[in-house]
Amino acid sequence: MSETNPAAAAEVAAPHRYTAAMAAEIEARWQDIWDVDNTYGAPNPKGDLAGESETVAKPKKFIMDMFPYPSGAGLHVGHPLGYIATDVFARFQRMTGHNVLHTLGFDAFGLPAEQYAVQTGTHPRVSTEANMENMKSQLRRLGLGHDKRRSFATIDPDYYKWTQWIFLQIFNSWYDHDAGRARPIAELIELFASGERPVPGHTRAWSELSAAEQADVLGEFRLAYASDAPVNWCPGLGTVLANEEVTSEGRSERGNFPVFKAKLRQWNMRITAYADRLLDDLDALDWPEAIKLQQRNWIGRSEGARVDFPIDGERITVFTTRPDTLFGATYMVLAPEHPLVEKFTPAAWPEGTHEVWTGGHATPGEAVSAYRAQAASKSDVERQAEAKDKTGVFIGAYATNPVNGEQVPVFIADYVLMGYGTGAIMAVPAGDQRDFEFARAFELPIHCIVEPTDGRGTDTSTWENAFGSYDAKIINSSNDEISLDGLGVAEAKARITEWLERSGTGEGTVNFRLRDWLFSRQRYWGEPFPIAYDEDGIAHALPESMLPLELPEVEDYSPRTFDPDDADTQPETPLSRNEDWVNVTLDLGDGRGPRPFRRETNTMPNWAGSCWYELRYLDPHNSDQLVDPEIERYWMGPREGQPHGGVDLYVGGAEHAVLHLLYARFWSKVLYDLGHVSSAEPFHKLFNQGMIQAYVYRDSRGIAVPAAEVEERDGAYYYQGEKVTRLLGKMGKSLKNAVTPDEICAEYGADTLRLYEMAMGPLDVSRPWDTRAVVGQFRLLQRLWRNIVDEATGEVTVVDTEPDEETLRALHKAIDGVRGDLEGMRFNTAIAKVTELNNHLTKAGGAVSRPVAEALVLMVAPLAPHVAEELWRRLGHADSVVHHDFPVADPQYVVDETVTCVVQIKGKVKARLEVSPAISDDELEKVALADEKVVAALGGAGIRKVIVRAPKLVNIVPA
Repeated sequence: MSETNPAAAAEVAAPHRYTAAMAAEIEARWQDIWDVDNTYGAPNPKGDLAGESETVAKPKKFIMDMFPYPSGAGLHVGHPLGYIATDVFARFQRMTGHNVLHTLGFDAFGLPAEQYAVQTGTHPRVSTEANMENMKSQLRRLGLGHDKRRSFATIDPDYYKWTQWIFLQIFNSWYDHDAGRARPIAELIELFASGERPVPGHTRAWSELSAAEQADVLGEFRLAYASDAPVNWCPGLGTVLANEEVTSEGRSERGNFPVFKAKLRQWNMRITAYADRLLDDLDALDWPEAIKLQQRNWIGRSEGARVDFPIDGERITVFTTRPDTLFGATYMVLAPEHPLVEKFTPAAWPEGTHEVWTGGHATPGEAVSAYRAQAASKSDVERQAEAKDKTGVFIGAYATNPVNGEQVPVFIADYVLMGYGTGAIMAVPAGDQRDFEFARAFELPIHCIVEPTDGRGTDTSTWENAFGSYDAKIINSSNDEISLDGLGVAEAKARITEWLERSGTGEGTVNFRLRDWLFSRQRYWGEPFPIAYDEDGIAHALPESMLPLELPEVEDYSPRTFDPDDADTQPETPLSRNEDWVNVTLDLGDGRGPRPFRRETNTMPNWAGSCWYELRYLDPHNSDQLVDPEIERYWMGPREGQPHGGVDLYVGGAEHAVLHLLYARFWSKVLYDLGHVSSAEPFHKLFNQGMIQAYVYRDSRGIAVPAAEVEERDGAYYYQGEKVTRLLGKMGKSLKNAVTPDEICAEYGADTLRLYEMAMGPLDVSRPWDTRAVVGQFRLLQRLWRNIVDEATGEVTVVDTEPDEETLRALHKAIDGVRGDLEGMRFNTAIAKVTELNNHLTKAGGAVSRPVAEALVLMVAPLAPHVAEELWRRLGHADSVVHHDFPVADPQYVVDETVTCVVQIKGKVKARLEVSPAISDDELEKVALADEKVVAALGGAGIRKVIVRAPKLVNIVPA
């Protein structure tokens, strides 16, 4: 016997023990059954997707995960955290009487697949579809209850047909600020044509304008428009980059190439038109306050005034939140790329120009050109950083301060960005530290216009820094028409704003930090724009009958690259090289017959497909319309507590707080305004899951080493005999600390992995992964199995007898607690309660009562669905546990028979009483005062006051 393998012997003795092998067999079998039976199919109100016409009587729940990108690296155990959580919640909702829509698609356009295509020549679709199949296999193994009939990928032409269609709805719309909503552009054309609305910038009638002139006017109104926009241009990569793709050093994340500011013709979305609504509607959303705050800060609403500074018969407009300091403006600064710079830059320096203002250049033109080149080499982050040395150059022109007539010099400086405000500021160096430092560096005047309250006095030549305050009084701020002297800030702002409006030099206004959304990418692997340009360069929308406009085949997937240090080059996109696709003859159905056109050769950003995917889940095979209105109203429409409608639960990472969520909200509002959907918001409730972290081990060179091969000895860590450092961080392939779900499933089973990830801690908190701790949840499932199934015979051991009262109390307390925890997404505490009940049954010994066993299996079902299905079937049920009712607690067993009441005298505990939970204050006071220990502690002293908090506290205050 000494040579016998203990594990093998145990397997012979207990052939029906729950093992990893048994778990694998059970899980694979039930996943097949679920697929065949369409167990997770959610019927639509007009009949489900298989064609059955049934009335949906159940209340609905629409539960979503954020779109996954199908990476070639596959999943590590950190990725499924949110997917498992939504699956548990969805399963619980099904068991509590809901029609649950829960599915998962793939956000499959994007740069990684394109980069792989550039490196290998593999078509992005080939690698992306292979990655999706791998990810589907991994997710299926986890037992996720997705309605697979509703799944899709953004790269499916049947999907991006509607992405293109939505783009055209936005392109063919304008925002009517008077009505507070988007309207079709055709209605604006009618207003111009009838003369009801004047044509801006023209004295001629609408019908007298050329087609190109009309297109230019409409471009100022369209919600999707092309313009010469300042962008991050990376010649080394041959493409424009998003801000997120540029490092703080002003270089590309990929390739570390220099990035320049350049003006290129780009598509934009006029998201700024919705700034107020995007802000106001946040209040009704059930989102984490931190996410709402990030959106509010990103939108950046601020009230102030627009002020016009006359210059050479024209004007420079600034926005300021402190118009009360206008008398202190002693110079102006424009962004280097401001369109008025060239117009106001003279051929020669004005007489008396300070040498420090010129930057050492012979002419203003040379100075401006040199400084622009310098600024273009910096990222926005660098330009806004608080640099010690302030840089800038005088453009050789002066503007007039409208309140005092002073001639103020106009500079360009890189700390002013064209993308914020008007791209111009009035500088008040006495009240702003950055302006103060600039004024000192360029020997500019500093006027004190706010009375200092720190004793420094009003002589600014003695100041070491600026003084800004909202509490001080305004001084030195008056002219023949207005005086602000002696006023507080709020009153001064109101008075100067009224004067600006009366004098025609400005007006009160609201400004936003939010900029229009740059929507063009110089890449291949994205949605083509459904736009074609005629011979006059006018953009035309393709008719719906021509959608989808599919991506053509190209020989080279990479944008053309250039000299990395040459900022003056222009991008050449992969699509532009397919001349047969670009230059086409089309009949757009406008009565003008076939004509030559040139297609748009940029593609949409990867954000486009994720702006509306929640709608496609509702009606995924509809080829005639975006979504059936009745289906959309059922799943997404407004209802009590959800005034703007939307998905009932949306789970994903907090890193998407601004971009994806803001873009999706914008698209939803446009579609709502145009009558295509009933929901003005895409996601009613948002939940941000935490991150599963892992230890990163690095050697003496700082290089990560394989975490699985590190040994711990005496509190230190060693890799191949060398001591290494350990730090908690992200999990990933590059850090050599990734653990795949396949590994854990192979060793313990998917149900164990699900339980472990849910038990690690609160869902919204990051937590470290510890493979060694997984076995704890595996043992829980083994004990559960053992309480119902005989490991030697495989027979069910439950008995058809009523449980004792102690077990009934344990059972119903567990039911009550688990139900509340699952509803509140407190999955870790739900598992703790299930474990406590299971341990109670184990310790009690003997056969488990059938009602208890069945209720326990039902409680486990949302968390560990495979083993629950198997046990449910072995318990004699033919139906699936998935749609069975969740147990309901009997209140009489939830309440404790007695509770402990603490009796205090002078704040010190003198007795503990076991009393009924329902005892009244009067009864409890009588019981406490009659207790022997209390009587002895009082020692005959009188009682001044008795404070009773039934059933847990009595506090006696002696006389």
